[in-house]
Amino acid sequence: MAYSLSEIVTRFGGELLDDNGVTVSGVAPVERAGPQEIAFVSQAKYLRDIGSSQAGALILPPEGRDSSRCPRIVTSNPYLYFARVSSLLNPEPRPAPGIHPAATVHAQASVAESATIAAGAVIGEGASIGARSVIGPNCVIGEHVALGDDCRLHGNVTIYHHCVLGSRVILHSGAVIGSDGFGLANDKGRWVKIPQVGRVVIGDDVEVGACTTIDRGALDDTVIEEGVKLDNLIQVAHNVRIGAHTAIAACTGIAGSAKVGKHCMIGGAAMIFGHIEIADGVRISTNTLITKSLTKPGTYTSALPFSEHGEWLRNAAHLRNLDKLAHRIKELEKRISELEGKK
Repeated sequence: MAYSLSEIVTRFGGELLDDNGVTVSGVAPVERAGPQEIAFVSQAKYLRDIGSSQAGALILPPEGRDSSRCPRIVTSNPYLYFARVSSLLNPEPRPAPGIHPAATVHAQASVAESATIAAGAVIGEGASIGARSVIGPNCVIGEHVALGDDCRLHGNVTIYHHCVLGSRVILHSGAVIGSDGFGLANDKGRWVKIPQVGRVVIGDDVEVGACTTIDRGALDDTVIEEGVKLDNLIQVAHNVRIGAHTAIAACTGIAGSAKVGKHCMIGGAAMIFGHIEIADGVRISTNTLITKSLTKPGTYTSALPFSEHGEWLRNAAHLRNLDKLAHRIKELEKRISELEGKK
C-alpha cells in the first residue's frame, strides 16, 4: 500500500514541509531508506545522520524542521508518529472467515460468522468466539471460554476453561492462559495439590508474547487490565492483578497475589515477590528484585552493574561482610561521639 504525505498528515496530524507530492509505501532506517520509503529521527542528536539519507520523506522532531530540504513531517513525538505510519503501511493480513475442515468445534460452541478458525484448532463446549477474531492453527480454546471481537491468536495458543478475554487481544504462539497456579499444601513431606478454581480475565487491547504463561486464580481471578503489554517468556502467577496500560519486558516473573499498578514499566528479567503492591507509574529496571511493596511512583533498581570478573569477585567478597562492616562503623561512630563528649 502507498500513501502520499498529505494523506498521512490528514490521518495523523503533524506539519508537512517541502511536499513534492511524494508517495511512500514502506518504512526503513534513515541510513537504508530509499526514495519510496519514509524514515524517522526521534532525537536531535541523530539529526546528523539525515544528510546522506536517500529517504523519500522524513519524520522529524521540531528542532529538526530546518535540518533538511527533504519532504518531511514535523511532530512532537516522531517515534509514536512512525509507529502509526508503519501500521498504516503494513496492515496485518487477515485470512478469510470460516472454519477450516480440519478444525474441531464443539456443537455447543458459538463462533461468529466473520471469525476464522484455522486447521487443527479445537474449540470447546460453550466457548464463544467474537466477530472477526482469528484462531490460528492448533490453538486450543477450553470449555466456556469467552473471546471478544477482533482478537488474534497465533498458532499453538492454549486457553483453559472459563477464562474471559476482551476485544482486540493478541496472543502470540505458545502463550498459555489459565493454567493452574502453583498451589500446594505440605502433608508430612508430601505435596497436596490445591484446586485452582478462579479464572484469568483479560481486558481489551492486551498483547501477550510468545510462551508467556498466565495462571488462573486459586480462589479469585487473575486479572490483566486493558492495554497491558506483556513480552515473551513472562510468568504471571495466580491471583496477580496487572493494572491498565502497564508494559512488562521478557523473562519477568510475578509471584502469586502481587498487584501491579497502572502505567508501570518493568524491565526484562525483573522478579516480583508475591502478596505485595506496586503503585501506579512505577518503573522497575531490568534484573531488579522487588521484595516489598512500592507505594510511590518512581524508578527502582537493584541490579549491580557488570565488571571485570576479578574485580567482581573482590567486590562480592566485601558484600558478604557488609553487615559486619556496618556494625563496626556504628561502634566507631559511638566511640568518636564519646571522645568528642569528653573534650
